[in-house]
Amino acid sequence: MFTVYVIQNENGIIYVGQTKDLSKRLLRHNHKLPVRKKSFTYKNKGVWKLVYKEMYNTQVEAYKREKQLKSFQGRQFVKRLLMGR
Repeated sequence: MFTVYVIQNENGIIYVGQTKDLSKRLLRHNHKLPVRKKSFTYKNKGVWKLVYKEMYNTQVEAYKREKQLKSFQGRQFVKRLLMGR
């Protein structure tokens, strides 16, 4: 299974990604495991919290959904989700 996820830091910055191992990926975003110095979540520091996730059977499906959530309409969907919290 592959997970498409949305995380947010305390500054309100949102990041959308996809992974096969969500718990390990969250540790990387929060610098508890080695991370690339040029990554988006490294430059935009802070504690990243999971705010939304969806599960998919294949990486292709997950990648398509990730791309969709990164589009203008996808960003609007995420913002509406966060406002409804």
